[in-house]
Amino acid sequence: MSQSTSSEPIERGWDEPWYRVRMEDFQASFLPGDGEGLGEVCNVDVFVSLKDGSRWTATVFTVAEVKRLMNLWAGTDEALGGRYFWVSDGLIVRDPGIDNMTDVIAGLIENGEFSEVFQRAINN
Repeated sequence: MSQSTSSEPIERGWDEPWYRVRMEDFQASFLPGDGEGLGEVCNVDVFVSLKDGSRWTATVFTVAEVKRLMNLWAGTDEALGGRYFWVSDGLIVRDPGIDNMTDVIAGLIENGEFSEVFQRAINN
């Protein structure tokens, strides 16, 4: 774990089964597949805790993963034979990897679009 600037992770590492990235304004907890390389992650659930204590969730997909899934579903009953893709808490990014996804989350927080994309988790 290393110290860095506000645009770089302050801390990151495994807290099995989570891979956590702590930034100045948030912490993102990713749930990658077993044995999946962090730079290759293309479909992952993420929970984000903001500095105000609120918690948010989304499933992040790459464009390539959406295409792969739609092709997989072609000729099946899934999503009308792969003719559409929809998920209520989905975020589609161009490039794979936890670092890229963390950068996108940081950008969404910075430009004020975060709460429009992520779903607020209900606190118990």
